[in-house]
Amino acid sequence: MPRSAKNVSQAPTDPAGIRNIFGANLRQLSSDFPSIAGLCRDLGINRTQFNRYLSGESFPRPDVLHRICAFFGKDARILLEPVDSVPDGNAELLNHPAIRDFIGANSTKVPEEIVPSGLYRFSRRSFVDDTMAVLGMLLVFREDGYTFLRGYEAKDAMEQQGLPTDGPSREFRGIFLLQEEGVANIAARRGSITCSYQFLSRFPAMDGHFLEGYSARSVRETIRSRRVERTVYEHIGHNRQSIRWTAREGGLIPAEKLPRFHQRLLRMDEAFR
Repeated sequence: MPRSAKNVSQAPTDPAGIRNIFGANLRQLSSDFPSIAGLCRDLGINRTQFNRYLSGESFPRPDVLHRICAFFGKDARILLEPVDSVPDGNAELLNHPAIRDFIGANSTKVPEEIVPSGLYRFSRRSFVDDTMAVLGMLLVFREDGYTFLRGYEAKDAMEQQGLPTDGPSREFRGIFLLQEEGVANIAARRGSITCSYQFLSRFPAMDGHFLEGYSARSVRETIRSRRVERTVYEHIGHNRQSIRWTAREGGLIPAEKLPRFHQRLLRMDEAFR
């Protein structure tokens, strides 16, 4: 019996059971967000009513359920099945017959030895300020055979572009794809219609796992800004000293404040173009 059919056959049929399943799923989906109040604003749902969904006291009207499912990228089975068993609507996009022989399953099989899971310290030259660089952290994680990344844009970099600086607005996520000489990733902020593309390859270093390459963003180039800059990833794992230092010093910073090896890989001694 297919997994989905088995789960449906075991799904609750009474209203209280459905409310409880939905409430548990919604609590799990909401746990990734720093603020329930902010999530309610993004969803356009009254906070009191949202709390009733979370507690299993009620479930939403069809139009509200559709809004919730679209926001989280799930379908209406979150009323009946544990959320972990409900695939995302686009989970098989890369294996669509139109592209699977070109960008298919093999491209998503990114080995741990090339891109280990865990925390990374990343840096790049600023796209808009020749004297500055961006330093931050991101998480690489694996689910369902895919390799994903998740991080937050620097607040001051967002401010410089006139963009909101709250957590949900700053968060970005992406997916890695295996390339002939390294890896690529495509990432975007939530709801954004622009994205970034990065190509990275392993740089042999005795004191750590480094990837170097470039970042490109999907915007027009202007006199004051560029679309492509060199980029460095450093796998820091559970190195508390590196994590604390990056959390404290990261953001849009003078280029000379970058870690020395990052400066070297970014070729900071070369003149800006």
